Amino acid sequence: MYAIIGGGGKVGFYLGRELITQGNEVVIIEQLAERAEYIGNELGNIVLKGNADEARTLAEAGAERADVVIAVTGDDEDNLVICQVAKKRFGAKRTIARINEPRNESLFLMLGIDATINATEVLLGVMEQQIPNANMRPLLRLRNTDVEIVELRMPSNSRAIGRSLRDLPMPPDSNVAVLLRGGSPLFPTGATVLQAGDEVIALTRAEHEPALRSLFDGS
Repeated sequence: MYAIIGGGGKVGFYLGRELITQGNEVVIIEQLAERAEYIGNELGNIVLKGNADEARTLAEAGAERADVVIAVTGDDEDNLVICQVAKKRFGAKRTIARINEPRNESLFLMLGIDATINATEVLLGVMEQQIPNANMRPLLRLRNTDVEIVELRMPSNSRAIGRSLRDLPMPPDSNVAVLLRGGSPLFPTGATVLQAGDEVIALTRAEHEPALRSLFDGS
């Protein structure tokens, strides 16, 4: 695989190093001369000094044959431009952008970026898995949408226990897809009554997550 990494900061540096270790061909584009020199000394002749959001720099890096272009600078706008130029000008097969502002994610996907890495959501997901009182955690976001698959672990005092799904005031664009009951999957209907210990797998839009969380919460 040939990967071009836009941005030679810590994220770009360590990502490049790991890809090289796995036997991939890598070029890191870094605009700061001192940082580019450091990368070259540490990782070898894989660094290209220049602005990754400029077409001529991507051309020099061989973007037309890249399997993936990954933009990991600290600036969301730069990352968006890098990926758009790589895809529209050079036909890059896949583009991945780092996002620092979570609210920018839907815009990136709408503008054709194949995938995004949202550090804030990753950290929240890890925290929610580790905090016992967190009754919801994200499992997956459907590609190019704001639709998420989430898991809800109902506390013993959940207000939803003993109620059928049809009687619950579900938020808009939200639906319970699967229940895990006693370790076995159950595909519910509107008449299914929720029980203590049920784990709920639901689909919802990101904006409706708080309402869905509140619905199954015990507080």
